[in-house]
Amino acid sequence: MSEQDNRAMHHPAVVAHRASRAEDLQLRIADAITKFAGSMPFVYLHTVAFALWMLFVEASPWPTLTLVVSLEAIFLSTFVMIGQNRQAAFQQIKADHDFIEQELELKTNTELTRAIHVMTTELHRRLLEDGAEQ
Repeated sequence: MSEQDNRAMHHPAVVAHRASRAEDLQLRIADAITKFAGSMPFVYLHTVAFALWMLFVEASPWPTLTLVVSLEAIFLSTFVMIGQNRQAAFQQIKADHDFIEQELELKTNTELTRAIHVMTTELHRRLLEDGAEQ
């Protein structure tokens, strides 16, 4: 799919948002982690890793495993908040774009309505003048 097709299929705010995120390495890393952490392969990987840890790595895995899981939960919750902040920023950008577009459309429609009113008034005046001349 070409870049032009991509723009035609997506809201302009979406295209701009994706472009700005693609420029920032930290945001690309956060996006990749968030995408993986929200997937079933992430769940499967952790299920296997924790099972192997409990069975083969440590005789008493609970203290260390609890620490590892707690640290992972802290980081994952941070990535969730980053994702929520990103989504909120995106929604604001889209809302701002939509507002500007709607205001422009309202202004255009108002101008068209005024022009139609002027033309209708002028047509009515000319019809009355033509009727009076006959």
